[in-house]
Amino acid sequence: MSKNTLLAYALLIPGLGFVLVFIVVVISMAIAQSVGYFNFAGDSKFTLKFWHEILANDQLWRSFFYSLKIATISAIFSIAFAYPLALWLRKPFSGSQFISSLLKAPLLVHGLVAAFLYVNFISFNGFLNLIFVHLGFVSRPIRMQNDTYGIGVIILQVWKQMPFALLLLSNAVQSIGDDIINAARDLGAGSWNRFIKIILPLTLRALQAALIIIFIGAVGDYSFQAVAGPTSVNSLTQFMLRMKNSSVDGWHLSATVALLLMLTALVGSLLLAFITERIVKWGAKR
Repeated sequence: MSKNTLLAYALLIPGLGFVLVFIVVVISMAIAQSVGYFNFAGDSKFTLKFWHEILANDQLWRSFFYSLKIATISAIFSIAFAYPLALWLRKPFSGSQFISSLLKAPLLVHGLVAAFLYVNFISFNGFLNLIFVHLGFVSRPIRMQNDTYGIGVIILQVWKQMPFALLLLSNAVQSIGDDIINAARDLGAGSWNRFIKIILPLTLRALQAALIIIFIGAVGDYSFQAVAGPTSVNSLTQFMLRMKNSSVDGWHLSATVALLLMLTALVGSLLLAFITERIVKWGAKR
């Protein structure tokens, strides 16, 4: 191994080492607490009663399926909006840099701030209701805040995450050479066929990366759900916090939910990436 390679690995140690140590410590503590260790209110001993109690809780499964729905829809919609924009901005034109920067502006806004702005916009006396009443669409304001289906949370997730998907997909789309696109066009491939058979397969890795990162972020979101989410159902993160304050065993129950949350993020993102790869390869072979 050359000196430059050793130097590169050595430079990674401060950042990577801290991240790995922190991850290992946090996950180890969560696993230990979920099976009865680090007990702050009694004896620390191995037990599976917290797992039995949590898995038998109907609220857990409502939170699980709700978080899964929000994360999956948010990831798919973010990608669906980002792809056309990435293709449109592939070739530089007058003002394209400004438009690209404007589209990525939500990355600079904190999620909590975005959630409060959104709630103010759609609230009973908010700007949107004032416009609707003024234009005569409705006779009185509509109650849109904290909707039952989590539509507001999905809108916020897509608004916040789409620029990130655009960032990844733009780089991937711009790396495709013009000669490949032109060759496909000369062979008679239309816009849709060029997208399905060339652009999607060549940008598959960026697509999977965007899907995975957005899914993990959305399934573990707390701020959007707490501010704009429905009041009738909790996300997994809200349920985890509620369990912590539920009883003397709260920390153990909360640690169990945390492990389920991490497992959901891991399995869900891998499954999403696998399904995407199968669909893209199937489309390319047709």
